[in-house]
Amino acid sequence: MQKKVTNVLLYAITSLILSVSMASTVFAANDPSIKGDLRGNIQQAMQQFIQQQTINQAMYLYDAVDGHLLKLTLDKLHDGIVKKGDFYVSCADFKDQKGRKIDVDFLVRSDDHKLIATQGLVHSVDGEKRKYHLEKL
Repeated sequence: MQKKVTNVLLYAITSLILSVSMASTVFAANDPSIKGDLRGNIQQAMQQFIQQQTINQAMYLYDAVDGHLLKLTLDKLHDGIVKKGDFYVSCADFKDQKGRKIDVDFLVRSDDHKLIATQGLVHSVDGEKRKYHLEKL
């Protein structure tokens, strides 16, 4: 009986820790103060950029870290948006020609009349994150 109670407690504590750590990850990748039309327009700018850069279901992006051109197929767009320096940043998951999961961050900026996605940056390859800094421009 005591072993069963211990297992239940251990499971409950583990579930709580996982829930808290996952929640903090979600909030870290999303600024809830970005909402309404602004949020929708940022997502629309990102989608337009992807569509304009896509040829025969593939988007080509140069990976400056690995020094290779990636042929990417869109998997899904993320909902999260954050502000880094003068840019709004949102991301999407792609698969490359080698089958790897590539997370691409898209930089979106306002020109006072509309929001424009300016480029994509490889943010992670198969879950291995890369750092970049936009705040010190």
